[in-house]
Amino acid sequence: MKTIFVVDDNNVNLLSADEALSKFYRVYTLPSASSMFELLKEVKPDLILLDILMPEMDGFKALKLLKSNKGYLDIPVVFLTSRNDFSTESLGFQMGAIDFITKPFSSPVLLNRIKTHLDIEDIIQGRTARLKRLKNGIVFVLANMVEHRDKMTDMHIERTTGYVGLLINKMIERGVYANEMSHLDLDIFISSARMHDIGKITITDIILNKPGKLTADEFEIIKTHTTEGVKIIDNIIAESGDDTFLQYARLFAGYHHERWDGSGYPYGMKGVDIPLPGRIMAIADVYDALVSQRPYKKPCAHEEAAEIIKSGKGTQFDPALIDVFAEISGDFTKEINNG
Repeated sequence: MKTIFVVDDNNVNLLSADEALSKFYRVYTLPSASSMFELLKEVKPDLILLDILMPEMDGFKALKLLKSNKGYLDIPVVFLTSRNDFSTESLGFQMGAIDFITKPFSSPVLLNRIKTHLDIEDIIQGRTARLKRLKNGIVFVLANMVEHRDKMTDMHIERTTGYVGLLINKMIERGVYANEMSHLDLDIFISSARMHDIGKITITDIILNKPGKLTADEFEIIKTHTTEGVKIIDNIIAESGDDTFLQYARLFAGYHHERWDGSGYPYGMKGVDIPLPGRIMAIADVYDALVSQRPYKKPCAHEEAAEIIKSGKGTQFDPALIDVFAEISGDFTKEINNG
């Protein structure tokens, strides 16, 4: 059963809304915006009916607070109002309200309007879920294309994505870069790490799968997978529109070979000027290269690889992230086994 909050300082309106809706929905009647925010700590509704004219905090202020909170901004809000002027409705829609219902309202009208909006939300959520599955499928296909072309790095993408997840979870636990982390959609962020080597699609197989050591010229070509990855993602953005997933993927692709001391490529960026996805992936990428078999080298044992990574603190890698890595590096071996 879906849940609806009815927020109004008039008891008659609360009673009328409850009588109209309670047979079909779980209804919470609340006399003020402050009581609504208290209940939101425990219950997240599927829709909020919000009066505009209330003492202490009016509906506009309450809506502004709702939309500023990441946990509440997706809750549909319908204004209850005795005002029907254009300026009020225009402001409400600009702020994110999905509809206005004029008071006094009849029970059938209220019920039908609420049912319509909740049905629409179900349709939108279903389509969003299908689009998300489609996007994830495309990501897996693109990642597998890179994986299958680069025969030197079997399961590299899966393992490095796992390492990124481990680092992210520990960063959250320790509060490392908490301000930057608070703005991330973590599921999308971690998933987009799969795209970090997408630019390798543009590298010839002769170089990509060369069994011996690369020449200086060949290495310069390999280095272009970073900028080529950015170009590929920018082209996708240009064709399909901007997207959080693609923006994260762009940062993973373009910056994972930068070094903390500024000696990396392709841009020679230094310190925290390097985007956080690049600094995280730098650790995951190098660790996986160290522990992986190559025709020209044997894999390092985990302990040796971990020490090499830690020795790059403050030169190749972000010192704060190396402290995180040092705490959880043992968990990286699980990803090796899974890979």
